[in-house]
Amino acid sequence: MSDDWRQLTTLGATLALRPLAADDFDALYAVACDPDIWTVHPEPLRWRLDVFTGFFAKACNDGALIVAERSSGAIVGSSRYYEWAPALEEVAIGYTFLARRLWGGAANAELKRLMLDHAFQYAKRVWFHVGVDNIRSRRAMEKIGATLDRIELRPSGGRLLTTAFYRIDR
Repeated sequence: MSDDWRQLTTLGATLALRPLAADDFDALYAVACDPDIWTVHPEPLRWRLDVFTGFFAKACNDGALIVAERSSGAIVGSSRYYEWAPALEEVAIGYTFLARRLWGGAANAELKRLMLDHAFQYAKRVWFHVGVDNIRSRRAMEKIGATLDRIELRPSGGRLLTTAFYRIDR
């Protein structure tokens, strides 16, 4: 099976997901340029245009998804599937960020539920890799029912980061 299954287009109660396109740059950067989104993130400078440009180029080639509000169509974030391991029937979900106005509500849970429901058609386990100091994201993982599997060093951006590995099984 190819990785095409990762290019999800679906609607939730309040969110719409679709594949990221090159012409989404301006609208997505309008969300990502908020430095507060990245304060506890392993890439704390991703709000900068030069850093985000590199991230976006990789995301366009790596199966990223746009997260939009269903009612208005406004882009409010992004996420993606990555590290698809067909033999193990495992995939990771991550590189997720949402506009701060959606924090603390139901948006992240809805996003993850849409992505999990789709992934479990192909995978039996989904992984989430979270920087160990990113307490906000770690709490969000626990809120959606993910189990902390382990903490270990993981390569990221040319360096090793202490990473919490969360999982949800089908």
